[in-house]
Formats: sequence, structure tokens, C-alpha cells
Amino acid sequence: MEAALSAPRPSSPTTPGLDERVHLALVGAAVGDALGGPVEGWTPEQIAERHGGRVTGIVGPWYGEDWRTARPIAPYHKGDGHVTDDTLMTHALIRVYDRVRDHLDAYAVADHLVPDLLSPRWIPELEAQALPLQRIFLAEKWIVARLHYGHVDPREAGAGNIVNCGAAMYMAPVGLVNAGHPEAAYTEALEVAAPHQSSYGREAAGVFAAAVAAACRPGATPGTVVDAALSTARDGTRSAIEAVAEVAVRHEDFESALAPLRAAVEPFDTVGADYRNPSLGARRPSRLHAIEELPIALGMLLVGGGDYRRTVLGSVNYGRDCDSIATMSGAIVGALGGGVPADWAATVAEASRLDLAAPAGVLAQVAREVFARDLERRRAHEQAFGALAGER
Repeated sequence: MEAALSAPRPSSPTTPGLDERVHLALVGAAVGDALGGPVEGWTPEQIAERHGGRVTGIVGPWYGEDWRTARPIAPYHKGDGHVTDDTLMTHALIRVYDRVRDHLDAYAVADHLVPDLLSPRWIPELEAQALPLQRIFLAEKWIVARLHYGHVDPREAGAGNIVNCGAAMYMAPVGLVNAGHPEAAYTEALEVAAPHQSSYGREAAGVFAAAVAAACRPGATPGTVVDAALSTARDGTRSAIEAVAEVAVRHEDFESALAPLRAAVEPFDTVGADYRNPSLGARRPSRLHAIEELPIALGMLLVGGGDYRRTVLGSVNYGRDCDSIATMSGAIVGALGGGVPADWAATVAEASRLDLAAPAGVLAQVAREVFARDLERRRAHEQAFGALAGER
């Protein structure tokens, strides 16, 4: 990234604090998810034709009142402010942090996340009380199958699953607990994602968490966030982010960026041109490839310049897996302090029957407790190392 993009903004008394950034990040992720859900899987051209132009806010289901039976979406009520599995998984991970009150590992996923996915909750897209397991995608059902039924070592359970964005899409809480410390967020997210994903899917989870943590730094900008992502990313994930960022900085509106961003990420994307009909080589482990969603989310962050509406609407109108793209970009721009439109947030909360504020309050308190524990652990290490190495 160019130095001008990386230069942090000067801090000021109005710089958002931890509580506000956590709140904006989580609400921003949920709203992005709800906006992207009804147009997931379609191309920008199909979206514009269906909606008479670009999506500019919350819209209804693609097939209108036939959402219960129309394919390929049935039986999910996507649209009208309903969040998808991205938000369900994000909130489930927050509940795990609430129970553990410390950094998480693969065993925390086995001990706490799996039982949570087997506990009845309101599922907005099903308009019913059901097990989250009944809504989440097959790649997420893998966690339950491998850990609950298969009793696989949690640290190895992700191997063999399809490689996609499933683990990355709900890693914002890891970045927020490690706010301001992207390297720690990256490491913890790799551990949390171990029961779920391998290869570049797991890598994306770590890099997304690092980006959220970097966005929480006072004075952070879209450019510094991308720089932090690149400083942690490896292999094809790093190459994909570099390629997308190089294109994104040339655009200031998402309309002109849609096709160039897709062209930039396409060499690294294994799914192929037809999102609903993946290529034979799709979603296989690789050191050369990357998931599409994270690089595009970071690209839209640059195009949007830190503005929530521009960033998230660009993600939504990109199409393909746009609910996950908008979830990621919404979380990052929210952590930067980008204002989430209040009317969108209110509609999503009411339609999804979710309290969007409560999880943020819980996670901000957990982040404080974890930081205090980290300080104690660091002081104990300093004391032990000092006794071993002596003063120098």
C-alpha cells in the first residue's frame, strides 16, 4: 500500500472508544449481513435487473411471497431485514466468550460453541424457534458432525471440510477481544477456526480478525487496516488482497469498481464464474488460492473510504457471496467508527427479533477482562524471565 494510504488520522477527543467501536462493528456486521442476504448468489447485473437499479437499503426476498418454495433459496426468508447464518454464528461465538471470559482455543469451540448450535433459538430466516444447526450451511454443520458426533481432536477437526469463508465470516469477535493487536487476533482466530476450516479458509479467518483488531486502533484508516491484513496474511490470501487493493485504490465509487475488483480476485478464487455451480477444483486446500469474500471486503473498504453506506452497499451490490462480504466489510468499517444508519439497524433488530446492542456490551466487558489477564500474564513472564536472564 502507498504511504499516503497508510498514514493514520490524528487522534482527537471524538475518537470512538472501545465500547463504541465494539458496538458499531457488531451492529455494522449484522446490518451488512441482512442487506446482503436477499441478493446473495446473484451477479451485479442480475441484482440491478431485479431491483431496477442498485440496492440502496433493505429489500425483500428475491422471489417475493414465493420465498418458501422458490429455488434456489427456499425455504429461507432472506430479506426484509433478516440476518443470516453469518450473524447467528457471530452471536454464538460471543456467547462462548461470555462463558469462558478469556482467550479461546479449539477446545472452547468443542466445549461451548457446539452445544450452543444445538440449543433452540429464534432463527429469522426460518421465522421459527429452531436449532441453529438446522439453519447453518453444511460447512458449519461440519463442526457439530466432527466434534459432537465424531469426537475428533478439536485442533484437527477442520481438515477435510470444504474450504470456504465459513470460519472467517464470524471471526469479528476475536478481533474485538484483541482490539488494537492484530497479530494476537490473527493467532487466536487460527486456533478458533481449527475445528472448522483448513488451508486458506482458516487463513482468512485469522486475517479478518487481524483487520478488525487493526481497525480499532485510534487513528486507523482503511489503508492502515489493509496494511495490517497484509502484514499477517500468507500465501494466496496475501496475493489476493494485494491484487484487489491495487485496483481498489483507483476507485472512489463502487459502481465503477464492481467489475475490476472481480477481475482482480478471480485468479485466486476457486469457485469460478458461476457462483451456484462451482468448478471441480473449488474449495480444495491450496497455498495459491484465497476465498473471494475477504479480499473483496477489504477492497470495498478502500473504495468506500471508511464510509459505512458506500462500503457496505458496494459489498452488497457485488453479488455472489455478498452477505458474507458485507458482514466482513460492515464489521471493519464499524470498528473504524463508521456510522451505521440508525434506521437500518432498527429495522434489522426488529425484523430479526435480535437485541443488537446486548452482545456488544458483553463482548466489550470480556475484552477488558481478557486485557487485564494478559497484563497479569505478561508481568509474570517478565518477572520469571528477569530472574532467569538478569538485568541488562
